Formats: sequence, C-alpha cells, structure tokens
Amino acid sequence: MEMAGNQISGEGDVPVKKTCMDILLEKMRRLPGLVWQTTLKVGGEDPRRVIHSLKVGLSLTLVSLLYLLEPLFEGIGQNAIWTLMTVVVVLEFTAGATLCKGLNRGLGTLAASLLAFLIEFVADKSGHVCRAIFIGVAVFLIGAATTYTRFFPYIKKNYEYGIVIFLLTFNLITVSSYRIHDVLALAHQRFYTIAIGCGICLFMSLLVFPNWSGEDLHNSTVLKLEGLAISIEACVNEYFQELESQGNEHKLSEDPIYKNYKAVLDSKSSDETLALHASWEPRHSRRCNRYPWQQYVKLGGVLRHFGYTAVALHGCLHSEIQTTHSVRALFRDPCIRAAKELSKVLMELADSIKNHRRCSPGLLSDQLHEALQDLNTAIKSQPRLFLGSDHNKETNMLVLAAATANQKFNKDSGRLSSVKTDSSALLEWKGKKVGEQFKESERKTLRPTLSKIVITSLEFSEALPFAAFASLLVETVARLDLVIEEVEELGRLACFKELKPGDETIVTCERTPRKNIRNPQPQFISEGLG
Repeated sequence: MEMAGNQISGEGDVPVKKTCMDILLEKMRRLPGLVWQTTLKVGGEDPRRVIHSLKVGLSLTLVSLLYLLEPLFEGIGQNAIWTLMTVVVVLEFTAGATLCKGLNRGLGTLAASLLAFLIEFVADKSGHVCRAIFIGVAVFLIGAATTYTRFFPYIKKNYEYGIVIFLLTFNLITVSSYRIHDVLALAHQRFYTIAIGCGICLFMSLLVFPNWSGEDLHNSTVLKLEGLAISIEACVNEYFQELESQGNEHKLSEDPIYKNYKAVLDSKSSDETLALHASWEPRHSRRCNRYPWQQYVKLGGVLRHFGYTAVALHGCLHSEIQTTHSVRALFRDPCIRAAKELSKVLMELADSIKNHRRCSPGLLSDQLHEALQDLNTAIKSQPRLFLGSDHNKETNMLVLAAATANQKFNKDSGRLSSVKTDSSALLEWKGKKVGEQFKESERKTLRPTLSKIVITSLEFSEALPFAAFASLLVETVARLDLVIEEVEELGRLACFKELKPGDETIVTCERTPRKNIRNPQPQFISEGLG
C-alpha cells in the first residue's frame, strides 16, 4: 500500500510508463509548432522560395480560367486539362529550368504532331485491316527508335524530356486516329493548350521576379571558395588551440567546418544541372558568343579536388594519436601565417569572380612563401622530434619484435633438418594445429586491445602526427595553383574586366563574428583603391 501510494503521489522511484496514446497525443500537440518553425526556416534560408510558390499559385489560377469561364471552355473544351498539367510540370524554380522544359515540351509536341499527320496520311490510303497493321508497325518502330535515342549522352543530357513528350504525343494521336477521324482538331487543341501553358510559365519565369540558373551557379562558386577559405583557416587555428579548451567537441554532422567543405564536395550534380539550365537562358554579355558555364563546372571539380585536403586537415583534429601541445607550439606561428595567407588568396579569388573582374597576377603573395619557408626552417631545426631518439632502444617494442622474429626464424630453420617419420610426429602436428586454432581465435578477440597497447608502447616520434598535418598544409598550398589557373581561365573565357593598376585590391583582416563558425576567425574584406 505504501508503494502504491508513492507511485500515485509521484514520490516513488518507479517512473510512470507512458502509453502509445500519450506519446501520439504529445506528438500531435507539438506538430503545429514544428510545422511553423520549419516554414519559417525554409523561407528564411531563401526568400525566393516564397515568391516562386506565389508565382505557381497565380499561374494555376490563370490556367483554371480556361475551365471556369464559359467562352474559353467552349473554344478549347476538355483539352484544357493539358494546360493545367503543363503549368504543374514545366514551371520550375529558375528561368533556365523552365525554358529547358517548356521548349522541350513544345518542340516534342510539334514534332510528334507532324509525324502523326504523316503516318495518318499514309495509313488513310490503305484498307481498314492494313491501316491497323501499318499503325501498329509505325508505333513499334517509332517507339523503339525514340527510346534508343534517349541513351545517347547528348540527347539524354539536353533533350530527354522532349523525347518523352514526343513519344507520348505521337502515340496518343496515332492510336486515337484509328477511332477518331477528326485527328487534326485533336492535335490542334493539344498543341494550343500546351502552348498556352508554356507561355504562362515563360511569362512568370522571365518577367515576374526571375531566378536565373546562371546567377545561382555564379554565386555558389563564390560561396564555395569562401567556405574553403574559412574551413582551412579554422582547422589550423583550432589545431593549435590549448588542449584544455577543446573539451566541448561537436558532432561531425554539426561541425561548422565540416558543413563548409561538405557543401563543396556535394556540389557536383547541382553544378552540372545549373550549368545545363543556364545554357538555355538569354546571354548575359554581348562580348561573348557563348557564356562559359561549363568552365564553372570544371572549376567546381578542381575545388572538390582541393577540398579533399580540407577534409584531411579536419581529420587531423579528430585523430586518435595527437601531438602534445608543447610540440605544436614550436610550429604554431608559421602554420597559422600560412593558413591565413592561403585564406586571403581564396577570398581574393572569390571576390574577383563575384565582381566579374580578372584576378591579380601575383596572388601567391610573398607572405605565403615566407610562412612556408619559416615552417621548413622550424622543422629542420628540430630533427630529433621527427627522427626519434636512441636512448631507449632496449625498450623499443618495434626493435624487440624484429629481434624476436629473427630468433624464431633461425630456430625454425634449424628444425627443418630433423624430420620425424614415426606416428608420434602426426599426433604432434595435429595437437599443434588445434592449439594454433585456439590461439588464433583468442588473438582475434584481443586484437583491438593489443593493437592500442602496442601503438602506445612503440617509440614513434611524438611529432609524427604533426608531420602529417604540416605535409597536408603544404599540399593545400601546392593545389592552390590549379585553382588559380582555372579562375584565370574563367575570367578570360567570360570576358571579365581587366584588372587595371588603379583597381588593385588589398585584402585586410578585420575581427568580426561570423555565423556557423566555432571560433570566430578574421573576416577578409576587399577594398577597392580605384
């Protein structure tokens, strides 16, 4: 009774178990707030999503008038439903995507209608039975040939949607013509309704708050360069922080450094899609016959290759074996200087692309070379850190393991001369085999524990993890040349404005807090002097 009273009053240690209905009701109570938070988050990340949603709603309202207004319904009829379907399918977020889909849909419908008229004209000259056979053969041949062309790389990349619409329209008109004699009116109505739907979509995409795929690709390239600059400098600064201040570790998925370079590594498909849709958009410059959108894709590939070093640098922060802070402090200044100058170069590249101007020819500054030279000098001044000492070779487990292996090999090779031929040798061999199997299973069980004991017992150089970190930092500087070459090529192909002596920029550091950065780092600001 006392225990029951405690459970009822809430003073007991036994918690009250929630039922499935209680959990469901709690989730239902939290659902409106969760939906509202998600709505604000999605709209806050990109306000253009709200505008696009309103544009789609307005377009659907306009095409619904073909059904709602009696004069328009009498002129188009039941085929007005194709206008509604066209708006739902064609109207995309960017103008390039809408142009790509709209023109593919229009050209596919027009080509299918013309081919269907030709098939109908030839089939109409034959008898009733021959006409059915001819239509069946035509549907088979056109369907097989059209489907096979979808596997061509160029067709699949640019016109796959148009091929699907062509195949759908051709089959609808051709097969319907066997039962419906007024196939010309059917084709006219279908083409008109699709043309009306595509026209409304193009009007909304090109003239009402347009979103350009080329602009998105351009801005995403700038953000990727800035994200890499922030990630690399933040990795180096965090590596040389006090070990005591690193107690609040973030999960990898929540790490802001991880989010910055992850956006670069995951950008391949989005870059290719944006470049494809941007190629359908109107030209942005009269000086270029064709804007080099594919050069943005190529630059994105180089940035992903460059971003792998940021991944490796970030991995050094979370590795199991770490160099002591006292050893890191010996090389702190040159490494931080190198990362700072490296970030300046990346920010200058981002600024040049953002402002459509050529980058400065002397991007690899003297300060970066001096920082690397100082790092090289500092490493050479501490040879014993990287080569290890010889004072305790007797306790070095690596040396002892090698000596033991040599002794065992010599003993085993000596036994080979004495070979037993009696039955006791067979029994002894079986016993050894069973014992080895038992030891092997035991070794597999203890292997994770023993491996850590051996690693900590070996006399590796205590600066070995830092050597890996420093080599990755130097590799990052080496790969920077490839990024600069691609940016220069982009500026040449896109006809960016020439960098005049009076337009040179100075990249300065200013301590300002940034979002999504674990430890605020200097923010680089380009100031024009012209």
